[in-house]
Amino acid sequence: MSQFSLPRSPVPARVLLDQGVSRPGGVFVMERVPHHDGAETVLEMLNRREGFFAFRPADEEGVLLMSKVHTVSVAVDRQAPIADPARLSAARMLGIELVLVGGSTLGGWASVELPEHHARLLDYLNASDEPFFAMWTHATTHYVNRAHVLYARPLD
Repeated sequence: MSQFSLPRSPVPARVLLDQGVSRPGGVFVMERVPHHDGAETVLEMLNRREGFFAFRPADEEGVLLMSKVHTVSVAVDRQAPIADPARLSAARMLGIELVLVGGSTLGGWASVELPEHHARLLDYLNASDEPFFAMWTHATTHYVNRAHVLYARPLD
């Protein structure tokens, strides 16, 4: 192991690929990041510039390097979409239904931190150039690749 590697922590996750294959396993996030206290979030890892991320399948030995371009979504057990409680309490919740490439659907909520006059679902989906965004249900947080969304529908 290189003396220059950064410590990473596994996060249990389910990765959905554009071929329709969904695999349980674990993704790896940095234990520390320079821009906030604590570990890197799965969303931050997915939105880093690198084209691949490490994934350890639950049913195999070893690690696969997964292409972010071919990743439709990464689902993790309920993680707060916004880690800071003050920010989360100020965010507006939007009901959302997504239809993904391949025809599968996801329904849930998005926590939106935008000015009130720009807090529609359309504003949330267009607010960032980053490839992945978060939506959540009571049990799961889904980090969805924008490129694999056919359309979104507000559920308000």
